[in-house]
Amino acid sequence: MSLKVSSRLEWVAQSEIRNMSIECERLGGINLSQGVCDLEIPEPVRRGAQQAIDEGYNVYTRYDGLQELREAIAHKHKQFNGLEVDPEGEVIVSAGTTGAFYCACLALLEPGDEVIVFEPYYGYHISTLLATQARPAYVRLHPPGWTFTEEDLEAAVTSRTRGILVNTPANPSGKVFTREELEAIGRFATRHDLFIFTDEIYEYFVYDGRRHVPPAAIEGIGERTITISGLSKTFSITGWRIGYCICDRKWARPIGWFNDLVYVCAPAPLQIGVARGLLQLDAGYYQQIAREYQEKRDRICDALTRAGLDPVVPQGAYYVLADISRLPGDASKDKAMFLLQETGVAAVPGEAFYHDEAGSQLARFCFAKRDQVLDEACRRIARLASRLM
Repeated sequence: MSLKVSSRLEWVAQSEIRNMSIECERLGGINLSQGVCDLEIPEPVRRGAQQAIDEGYNVYTRYDGLQELREAIAHKHKQFNGLEVDPEGEVIVSAGTTGAFYCACLALLEPGDEVIVFEPYYGYHISTLLATQARPAYVRLHPPGWTFTEEDLEAAVTSRTRGILVNTPANPSGKVFTREELEAIGRFATRHDLFIFTDEIYEYFVYDGRRHVPPAAIEGIGERTITISGLSKTFSITGWRIGYCICDRKWARPIGWFNDLVYVCAPAPLQIGVARGLLQLDAGYYQQIAREYQEKRDRICDALTRAGLDPVVPQGAYYVLADISRLPGDASKDKAMFLLQETGVAAVPGEAFYHDEAGSQLARFCFAKRDQVLDEACRRIARLASRLM
């Protein structure tokens, strides 16, 4: 038989994040690999979705999402980010942040176009670029501050460069880009006439008094910025797949057309649940997120330090990269499997976040877990120290 799978399969190979989740489930371990928050859904969000079903929100929505949600997103961005957004023409609701990014790439990039990505990167960003036949180009961030220079950016640009992707707060590094860094990116993007794609899904997960600065808020680059975010992490609803993009209407319409083609619409009653959460939860809710997750961050970093797996303390998001060079094995996958087998705690091999072997001595741990689950994971990790002596 001559039938075979498409050559596109190589663009969407199973992510190491999912692979480690499968291994963790097989061994009955604690999954600190995948970013699945298991915390409670806020009541206004949960009740809003339940009520929406009874109210009849069970059919297709407009290609760019329900008006109630688009208006709630615009309200949120004005209230928290000081950005004026027109819900009629500048907001596209999609199937999660990943869906919004995929549609933006389909609409705005040609095959062979290059997009600069900061490294360590989130693997789904790379897979999405490849799946739309764009090409990633890499700029290495340097720990512990995950710094870069404008010279680093200039070294990555070519005649095919069409965009730059900014993930802030970043997965997996936890970097929160400063206003000065974003201004440098803005100058660079303006100089080379590039789109600025963002992923701001962790915008409320910022620590030690930092503030999230939306790239679109930087003067002079709003028109070229495609702001992408969602509520999966903020409301602990990763399975709902409600994300969005905000951009100039000349970009929004084609993005929306691809959204219609690929997804038709995000689930209607879940859109209403998210909208009511955005409208009913006040600033205190988002401030509490930062406090709670900073405490979780500190607990897991302490456990990793006691185990001799030195962490790079994240500035935001809810992951921590740690040095696992003390663990046996040649590659980070071997070391991560040793950790899982010895402690029952799953982490993601660091090579999943680099295009070369730079992550071979790193692993990513997710701390978006209920306290009792996280505390047990921390106890298991800390006990590893005695086994490595």
